[in-house]
Amino acid sequence: MIDVIIAIAVIGVALYGIATSKNIIKTIICFNILQAAVILLFIVIAGTTGYDIPILTSENLVPVDPLPQALMITAIVISASVTALSLMFFVKIFHYYGTSNWETLISKDESQ
Repeated sequence: MIDVIIAIAVIGVALYGIATSKNIIKTIICFNILQAAVILLFIVIAGTTGYDIPILTSENLVPVDPLPQALMITAIVISASVTALSLMFFVKIFHYYGTSNWETLISKDESQ
C-alpha cells in the first residue's frame, strides 16, 4: 500500500514540475519522472504476493501473470524513444530560436 502512495506522490510531483517549469529541459526531465512513476505504479499494482514465478511453478502456488511486466518493458523502451525525440526537437528549437525558455519561445512566435 505504501508503494502505491509513493508512486502517486511522485506522479504528483512530476505533474507539478511539468506545470511550473519554464525550461524545456526541465519539462523533459519531469516527463521522464512521470513515465517512470507510472511504470512503477503499474508494476506495484500488478505484483501480488502468494504467487510463484511463471517458469518454476510448484503444485500449490499459482503462477503470476507475466503480461504486465512485459508491457512495462515495452513502455520503458517507448519512453526512451520519446525522450530521444524530444531532446532532438529541443536541440532544433534551441538552434533556431536561441533559447530554452517556454515564455521566450511563445513571445517570439507571437511576434512573427
